[in-house]
Amino acid sequence: MADLQERIDAAHQAAGRIPKGLYIDGEWREPRGGAAIPVEDPGTGTVFAEVADAAEQDALDALDAAARAQDSWARTPPRDRGELLRRAFEAILARQDELAAVMTLEMGKPFAESRAEVAYAAEFLRWFAEEAVRIDGGYLVAPGGGSRVVVMRQPVGPCLLVTPWNFPMAMGTRKIGPALAAGCTVVVKPARQTPLSMLALVAVLEEAGLPKGVVNVFTTARSGELTARLLADPRLRKLSFTGSTEVGRILLEQASERVLRTSMELGGNAPFLVFDDADLDAAVEGAYQAKMRNVGEACTAANRFYVHRPVAAEFARRLAERLGGLAVGHGLDPASEVGPLIDARAVGGVAALVDEAVAAGAELLTGGGSLERDGHFFAPTVLASVPRGARTLHEEIFGPVAPIVAFDDEAEALALANASEYGLAAYVFTEGLARGLRVSERLESGMVGLNQGIISNPAAPFGGVKQSGLGREGGAVGIDEYLNTKYLAVRAES
Repeated sequence: MADLQERIDAAHQAAGRIPKGLYIDGEWREPRGGAAIPVEDPGTGTVFAEVADAAEQDALDALDAAARAQDSWARTPPRDRGELLRRAFEAILARQDELAAVMTLEMGKPFAESRAEVAYAAEFLRWFAEEAVRIDGGYLVAPGGGSRVVVMRQPVGPCLLVTPWNFPMAMGTRKIGPALAAGCTVVVKPARQTPLSMLALVAVLEEAGLPKGVVNVFTTARSGELTARLLADPRLRKLSFTGSTEVGRILLEQASERVLRTSMELGGNAPFLVFDDADLDAAVEGAYQAKMRNVGEACTAANRFYVHRPVAAEFARRLAERLGGLAVGHGLDPASEVGPLIDARAVGGVAALVDEAVAAGAELLTGGGSLERDGHFFAPTVLASVPRGARTLHEEIFGPVAPIVAFDDEAEALALANASEYGLAAYVFTEGLARGLRVSERLESGMVGLNQGIISNPAAPFGGVKQSGLGREGGAVGIDEYLNTKYLAVRAES
């Protein structure tokens, strides 16, 4: 316990070194009115820091700065833009442990997972540093002759980037990286619960040589109000949002008033399909990864498990044994494998879903409730024979709960998997190559993990279909979201 307290104290010291103000036009400053937002450690339930609470004019000042810097940054050579991102990539990795400790302190995930996220976040900067010099265009002779078609791609302009609390640094670099590589300036609004990781990131960018006004960050407890004000401003050219589908719909409606360019990475309800020819050991490990990463607080988390009836009972038994044996504790405890949920409201929401499923007839194999200790902890839970109308199968759980349903054949499995308004991620475990490809093609999902439980990769296009979002982040297409295509017709007598 003494070792844990020492780690927490060290994380507090690291957090204390991060600027807590607004970063606008290359300067750290206090908010108008001097208001502050408390930052809580979900592992203890105590407040350990405060950050600036921006007023409306602060947000407008941030957009002012981005608009002023746009032309200069767009004309900055692509190589120079890429080198800035490369320097920031190297600086983040040099501070990986310190940044990870702060992330665990404000978000709760185990330290090993925070280290992995810091590395993942840095990789987006490296990837888009390399993409900055690969922005291309086109040239062709018009089919009818007499003119030439020249295609060029140019930066969209000032962007508003709204990031979530569950991956507080990686969701930042996944947006900032391509925006800066494309030549766009940005205003970033991080989540109220986890602002320190973003503030630490912008401090790294500043040290890497970030020009004034290219990246501006404001933290606020009035996200809806300030975001709406920026969306109505004609200088803003794009919105990129990661968060719930409910909030995404509101933002899309607001953005429609100005026909604003948008990217939306929204909610998920990922099905996890296990067929009778699957390697059950691999399937259970994949289920652990897909369900328990980030304590289940991930839009890509496996949310509902559909298992072929001949192996359903054995899979459920093994998964319950795997999850039931996990050590739950503060994320900075080296022995901890499962950290806390983000806040008390999250615990209550997960508990309600589990209680309703059990009351409707689901079999509780392990876990099932919150843990009586400081912080916001919920026991890893496995439910078998879940009624098909249970909310656990239709709503995003965002917690360490695995509901299992048996199916009889491939057609039923696909029907169950696709019976959702969401379509972000899906997982399939089968040893049959033909079945794996066939099922993957028919799943209504933007991403599929075939015999693997982790799918996120900076080199791959991340995004969903249906009500899980619009556009893609990462991969070769990630920079396209920040570029406009212009066609130039050139008269050429033949």
